[in-house]
Amino acid sequence: MGNALDELLTLLELESLEVNLFRGLSPDEDRQRVFGGQVAAQALVAAGRTVEEPDRPVHSLHAYFLRPGDPTVPIVYEVDRIRDGKSFTTRRVVAVQHGRAIFNLQASFQIVEDGPDHQTPMPDVPRPDDLPTFQQRIEPYLERLGADFADWLVRERPIDSRPVDDPHFLDPRPREPQQDVWIKANGLLPDDPLIHACVVAYASDLTLLDTAMLPHAISYKGEAYQIASLDHAMWFHRPFRADDWLLYHQTSPSAHGARGIAEGHIFCNDGTLAITVIQEGLIRPLRER
Repeated sequence: MGNALDELLTLLELESLEVNLFRGLSPDEDRQRVFGGQVAAQALVAAGRTVEEPDRPVHSLHAYFLRPGDPTVPIVYEVDRIRDGKSFTTRRVVAVQHGRAIFNLQASFQIVEDGPDHQTPMPDVPRPDDLPTFQQRIEPYLERLGADFADWLVRERPIDSRPVDDPHFLDPRPREPQQDVWIKANGLLPDDPLIHACVVAYASDLTLLDTAMLPHAISYKGEAYQIASLDHAMWFHRPFRADDWLLYHQTSPSAHGARGIAEGHIFCNDGTLAITVIQEGLIRPLRER
C-alpha cells in the first residue's frame, strides 16, 4: 500500500468519542480549507459505524457543504439514527467545527435484494493501461506550471488517476463539458465494502465540478471566480472495488446563476455501472475591486 493511501485510510479511522459521536482529523497539508471529498468520506464512515447489521451496504447519500472546513482543527461528526427498518437503515450526520455545522449528510443502507436490472452502457474510451500515468501526462508541462504547483502535482496521491484527455489546467481552452478519468486506490484496500464506498466518495469530488467549468476555460488557479462544492449525491448500484480501475464518466448539463451542475457515472472495468454521482457547485464571478 502506498504511503498516501495509508494516510487516507488513517483519516477514515475516526475516533469514537461517545455513542453516535466521532472525531476526524485532516492531513497535515498547507490547505486553506478541508477537501470536500474528505469530509464526505469521513461522514459516511461515521454513519456506517452505527449500522449494526453487516448485510446492509450503503446505497445512497445526499450531502450539503455548509461552510469551509478548517484543516487545522478536528471535525466532530454527530450521527442521528433516524430509522432502523426491516430493509432500510437511515442515518443523518452533521460535521461540526468551532461550534458550527460545516457539512451535513444523509445516508441510506439497504439489505441486498433482487429486482429488475438494466444500466446505461459504459462509453468506449481507451483502457487505463493504454493511457499515460498522471505523472507522465504532466511531465512535459512542469516548467510552465511553476515549481510550487508542479511539486504539489507530482506528490504521491491516494488515488491513481488516468484522464483520457489532458486535464483543464494543462489545456485551458474551452471544450465540451465532458471528461473521462480512470481512477483507483493507489494500493490494496481491506475487503470492507464501507471502506471502498468511502474511498470512492473521496475520489468522486476530485474532478466532477471541473466538468462544469470546461466550456468556460475557468481554472481553480485563477482569481476571477469563487469556486466551491455546494452539494453532493451518490447512488451505489452494484458491488465494486475501489482498488480496481473504475471509469469516471463526467458530464455537465448546465451552468447558470453562478452555479454549475455535473453528473458522473462510475463503471467497473468490465463495463458494470457501479455508482451515479451528481454535484452542484458555486462558480461565482468576482468583481474587480
